[in-house]
This record gives sequence, C-alpha cells and structure tokens, in this order.
Amino acid sequence: MRDLSRSRSESRRKGYDVSGTASPLVSIVIPVYNEESILEQAIENLVAAYDENPEFDFDYEILISENGSSDRTVEIGEALSNRFDRVRLLRCPLPDYGEALRLGILEARGELIVCEEIDLCDTDFHRRALAILREDEADMVVGSKALGESQDNRPLFRRVATRVLNKMLWVAVGFEGTDTHGLKSFRRERLLEVVEQCELRKDLFASELVIRAMRGGYRVKEIPLVLQEVRPPSIHLYRRVPKVLSDLGRLIVLIRFKG
Repeated sequence: MRDLSRSRSESRRKGYDVSGTASPLVSIVIPVYNEESILEQAIENLVAAYDENPEFDFDYEILISENGSSDRTVEIGEALSNRFDRVRLLRCPLPDYGEALRLGILEARGELIVCEEIDLCDTDFHRRALAILREDEADMVVGSKALGESQDNRPLFRRVATRVLNKMLWVAVGFEGTDTHGLKSFRRERLLEVVEQCELRKDLFASELVIRAMRGGYRVKEIPLVLQEVRPPSIHLYRRVPKVLSDLGRLIVLIRFKG
C-alpha cells in the first residue's frame, strides 16, 4: 500500500496539479467536467451547509477534482479555492470521471471520504453516512438509487440505465448490492488498498471499487437517496455506452479470473 506522500508524487509525475498539507476529519471529493453553470453555487451551498449545521462539528475539506474541462470550470474552481480555505482544486489532464475520483481519494487528507456529485451535493447523505462510519457500523456506505425506500426523480432513461447496469453487474460478476455509481462514503485507510487495486477508470471505476470492497469482506452498507436532476449529464449517456460495455468485459476478467 502506498502512503500519501507517494500518492502525491505519482500524481505530480502524471501532470496533475495538487497541493495542501492539513488533516481534516472529512474529505469531500467531487469530480467535475464542464460544470461552469452550477459549480460556484453548488460549492457555496455545500460550504454553507457544513459551516451552519451543528451536526458537522468537525474540520473538513472539499476537493474539486476537475478533469479535462473546456469551459470556465477551472477558472471558477481556482476562484473558489482562493475564496474558501477548505476548498482545493485538483486537475486531471483528460476527461475521465474514474481517474478524477481516484485522484481525489488519493490526495484526500481526511480520515473519512465522501464521494459526491456536483449536481447532488446531498448533505443529508453526508450526515447519515458519516454518522454510520463514526459509530464504526460499516467500512463503506453506498447511497443507493435503487433501494425500495429511495426516491429517484431523474428522467426515465437515467433510471432505467441504472437498473440495467446493476443487473449486468449481478450477472457478470455476482454483485450482490443494488447500486455502485454515485454517492458513497468510507474510511480512507481501510479502503485505500482497494482503491489502488482498481484498474478501471471512466464510469466503471466506482463500480469496481464497491464490488472489490464487498468481495474483500469489508462491511458495505447501503442507504436510500432522494434524487432530483438539476441538469442533464455533462457527457451524453448514449456516448458512454460503448466504453461502459468494453469496461464491463474487462471487469469480468479482473474479478472472475484475476481476483
């Protein structure tokens, strides 16, 4: 397992831009790609929610993990990092959600990680998931869009896509949960080795992470979500299908044959 200093060195060798040295309890990692329309307001709201909620009685950091944006996302992210002491901007050179998420996890300084989506910033999930982790009732908490108690108000196509992917994972690699992609929180040191074992990037990095955690015997707990889409996906879903199918084939080899 690599320590944090080695992770940062690797990131710099790859051309990633990282900084910072403090150690908060919670690190919130948010991959972003071409999010100029909602980035500033989302981060402002997230900072306010943490600073004004007495249940968040701990130090935290927010890592904006930008990856290959062609709009003003970087400029806005830099302004936010200058404006808020607890906000840091990380940068990947190419559009890659999985690599951006992985970078944020490796560069996080917190004991507890929250993997967020810029169009959600669901602090109710944070509150519930962090309480579970702080009570040591789980090693990872997954916010499931597909649990019976969840309220998924996204467009029909996105809801169907989630369920189709989950069924494919059940059949292909024996996935026993209900969701892998989206909000999750975990103890960094316990899951760091699993993060480093993951070989996929793009959309299925998150799926590989959850599946490896479950197969590795870690305590993974799912909790329901309430979802409302605030903007269409930054990368059109149809364009992601060929890559997802290709990576699913790789995931079968990685899980079924390589372990």
